[in-house]
Amino acid sequence: MTARRAAAAIVAVAAHAGTAGAQAPGGTRDWLVELKRQNTGRGTADESTRTQVKIERVLEGPFAFARLELPFPDADTDFEGDAFDPRLGDVKARLAFRAVTVGGRAFTSYVELAFPTADPDSLGTGKNQWQAGVRTRWPLGAGPGGTQASTSLQASQAVSFGGDAARKDTHLTKFEWDWRLDHPAGHFAKLVAKPNIDWTQDGKTGAVAELEGGWAVSRDWTLILLGGGLLWGEGVGGTYGRRVEIKSSLRF
Repeated sequence: MTARRAAAAIVAVAAHAGTAGAQAPGGTRDWLVELKRQNTGRGTADESTRTQVKIERVLEGPFAFARLELPFPDADTDFEGDAFDPRLGDVKARLAFRAVTVGGRAFTSYVELAFPTADPDSLGTGKNQWQAGVRTRWPLGAGPGGTQASTSLQASQAVSFGGDAARKDTHLTKFEWDWRLDHPAGHFAKLVAKPNIDWTQDGKTGAVAELEGGWAVSRDWTLILLGGGLLWGEGVGGTYGRRVEIKSSLRF
């Protein structure tokens, strides 16, 4: 399947399911818009200092949501960057599926396409990229103040195809293991470990760790701060040296 046909298939499914969702009774918050500013040091081709817009739509039936990510990496790619000199990066589209139960455990999944839209192309991977992942979650019980603790594990595979034959291929197996604490008011704290296996480097491994905190300003607005750093494996796909991130999300 070509990148164009795969993208068209995701958009068509999202549009159909989204129309169905629009007919649901009022009062729901089916849309998410998020603005993120991310300063990244010593990152790989798809991990650099940038501003990013994410648009997400809740769907119905077997689909959980459709997502579009519009990255605008700084022309200056170092940690400080230059937020007032952005470029277009590699656009991503994701379609997520509702949980299914396997062996008594619920699993969610998704498929994602990234396109080599970066201009200049040095700010992206130069390749089309297909990614698919699956996640499961374990509740860990209640904590003080009505908080709820949980842990979840995600595994995904990303491969590149087409695009610039002279650019480096992507062939990554990625894992995410997080420990999360949710407050009844909507606040949260999360610690995440992200180890990767880079098959284009003969199975070399690398990992980053991130600490994230979210404050629910209101029912609709959330502010989130994140700090991350390299654990091991500099230069492995999907890793970076250090990162500071702030984002604001609106549900409506």
